[in-house]
Amino acid sequence: MPADRQPRTGTQSIERAIALLGVFEEGPPTVSLTELAGQTRLSPSTTHRLARALCDAGFLQQDDFTERYGLGPRLVTLGARAADNLGLAAARVTLGELATDTGESVNLGVRDGDEVVVLVYIPSAKALRFDQTAGTRVPVYASAMGKALLAFDADPDAVIQSLPRLARLTGHTITSRSALRADLDDVRERGWALNDEEREIGVRTIAAPVLNDRGNATAAIAVQGPSIRLPDSVLPRLSRRVQIAAADVAYHLTGPL
Repeated sequence: MPADRQPRTGTQSIERAIALLGVFEEGPPTVSLTELAGQTRLSPSTTHRLARALCDAGFLQQDDFTERYGLGPRLVTLGARAADNLGLAAARVTLGELATDTGESVNLGVRDGDEVVVLVYIPSAKALRFDQTAGTRVPVYASAMGKALLAFDADPDAVIQSLPRLARLTGHTITSRSALRADLDDVRERGWALNDEEREIGVRTIAAPVLNDRGNATAAIAVQGPSIRLPDSVLPRLSRRVQIAAADVAYHLTGPL
């Protein structure tokens, strides 16, 4: 049943508007009215009405020539305020230093259900790099950040049980829950996680949890790059550097993300 034919509630318009904004979390920067309607399962007329209201409020904007919709200028201010309030602006300084020190790309992400959402991305200055821009979503079980978040979750077993099928993405992907539990045991023991070409062949990632005062992960940070630049010999040094940066980020974050 299309979303705009569901039983009405007092928050229906708000939920629909949020769904429209959510379309821009990933994918192209601009979309057509038809694409907006299709991705939100709303009728074109409902989509147009909501999109116009969001444009009037500055949350969306429409190109006069192409008639495609994109995020509006008001979100820039709100996003900057949110980043400041959460401590992400200060954390970005630490992440930038980590990227400079290691020469590799750096991410900060949080868990959203069975995925990790990238909130901050600092690209490597090197031409050969792996880009994972802000807003990117990846499976939690095939991500170093995801494994760091799972290992230091308040109830990791419950989260593992709730995950859908662990699909094989490469020949290195962990595809059984028992193997994932064993890997997470290792992560908890050493304090950092490794994604060894489990999602992308030729890419390795080292991640450490950002812990709250109860020892639970609220976020994770990661250094990622081509496997050829991240051999086993550099893992001890790099993992320690990532853990130090994660502790510094934890100091700056002002609350749960």
